Formats: sequence, C-alpha cells, structure tokens
Amino acid sequence: MGWEWPFRRSAVSTHGSQLPLERMPFPCKIDDMTPAPRNVALLRDGLFGLAASVLALAPALAEDITQNMPCTGELATGGRVAAIIDARTMRLQDGREIRLAGVEAHVSGVTAGPAQQAALAQLIGERDLTLRGSTKPDRYGRLSGFAFVSGRTEPVQAALVEQGHLAVTAPVDDACATTLLRREASARQARRGIWAEPAALKNAEMPDDILPLIGQFVVVEGRVLSVREAGATLYINFGRRWTQDFAVTISRRNVAGFEAAGVPVKSLARKKVLVRGWIEKRGGPRLHISWPGQIEVLDRS
Repeated sequence: MGWEWPFRRSAVSTHGSQLPLERMPFPCKIDDMTPAPRNVALLRDGLFGLAASVLALAPALAEDITQNMPCTGELATGGRVAAIIDARTMRLQDGREIRLAGVEAHVSGVTAGPAQQAALAQLIGERDLTLRGSTKPDRYGRLSGFAFVSGRTEPVQAALVEQGHLAVTAPVDDACATTLLRREASARQARRGIWAEPAALKNAEMPDDILPLIGQFVVVEGRVLSVREAGATLYINFGRRWTQDFAVTISRRNVAGFEAAGVPVKSLARKKVLVRGWIEKRGGPRLHISWPGQIEVLDRS
C-alpha cells in the first residue's frame, strides 16, 4: 500500500468553488483540512519507524567514522576514567589500567612532570573512554591502545603530542604516523611542553651526551656522514669513529620498506635527519629503527 495524504484533499478557492488541494489556485483558504484518522495513524507509525531506524543506525555510523580516522584499530575496551596514574596511564572505574600507545612521556632523559599528567587529566578525567588497540594486556596487566573520549573522533594522543606533552614512538599505520609526527613537529618548532627543554632533542655529533641514556627513548637530530652496508645491516653514520660515534642501524630486509615509504635510506649521506628510538650500546650509542616514521629527512638538498 502506498502513502496516502493524511488530510481530505479539498479546498475552497477565493471564488467559492471546491477544488482538489493539488490543483487549487493561490491565494486560497483551506476549508476542509481535517485529518483522516486512518491516514494519520499510517503517518504516525511511519515517522516512529523512521526515527527508530535512525537511532538504531547511529552507533554504527559513529563506529564507521571512528574506524576511518587515523590511529584506530580493534575495539579493545571502554569505560569511565576514575584516576590518572601518570602522563600516559589511567585507571577505569572497574579497576582496569589503560596505557596510551604510540607515544612516550620520558624523552632523551627529560622526565615527565606534573604539567603532563595535568594535561591528560584535563582531557579525559572522569569521562567515558573508548580504547582501540590490543585486546591482550601487557605483563603489568594494562591494556594499550589509542584512546578516544566519547563523542570525539581524534585520539587523546594527538592532542597531547600537539601540546608538547608526549613524543611519538611507534604509530600503527602510515596515516597515524603522518598525523602524529606533524603534530609533534609543530610542538617542537614552538618549543611547547617537553620541547622547551633543550636536552629533549639530542645532537648526533655529541655521542657522550647520548651514551648515558642506554635503554631510554631519545630523539636525535644531525647530519649523516656516510651510509654503508655490512652483512645483514645498513649503517647510517654520524661520525668517523664508527666504534664510538652515534649511528643508526636498519636490518637490510627492512630497507625496501623505508624506500617505498619515501625515506631514501641508502642515499642519506650529507642529509640532515631526525631519528627516534631506544638507545643501545654497541661501542658507541646505537639506535636501531624498524619503521619509516622513526627517521625524518629535514632537508632534501
């Protein structure tokens, strides 16, 4: 059965004659617009059905929007935040702990301060949260992923990185890396948050300043002296003393991935770059990188 107009379709023109509503001339006065009960019921039921359909689709539409944003992944959990533990960790009301993934609060020996924890509290304190990432807890029982405050499509990490309270470590995809690294670059240039501390950005020509940070996350800037391959490893050297100076290493099996991502690691000699990762000691300080976002070419000359 098709839709029926819910009013009796007649009117009186200014000349006094009865006309179907769809044919009446204007101006006119409506003479007989009383509802037809059966048709009103049809319209009412139809509107209620349409409203119910829209409400039923709303969660799915919101889900699709979130999934299309950078830095998303499998829906891990959700809940209301009860307490802020540190600059990137919180506890939900049910007792579970959430750790922000892809970011680090301690950078190049600069430790997180009260301002970083306060910034996290301001963003998510006592709010409903959705976590996208791993569904398996780490060895400390924490779930790790990208956190979204209810009603927002941008991860909490993006705001904290842009404010300079966190540094980017290992985003899960290219779009995520692009989003977060751009935010971090803005914070570094403006010297916001941790980037107001000169020590947060290390100089590749000062290996003695980097070596004490073994096991810590660092961000290092410098000009590449040479690139060479030895065995299964590509070495990006920043000094002539290979056993003492700072160097970056890449497994040869990963080189093609860097090149495909637009990072020409084999031709970085004399280029100024920014690298990030965890420092190891191999004679001098070494930084092993495995994903393209860990190295940025600062000049293309």
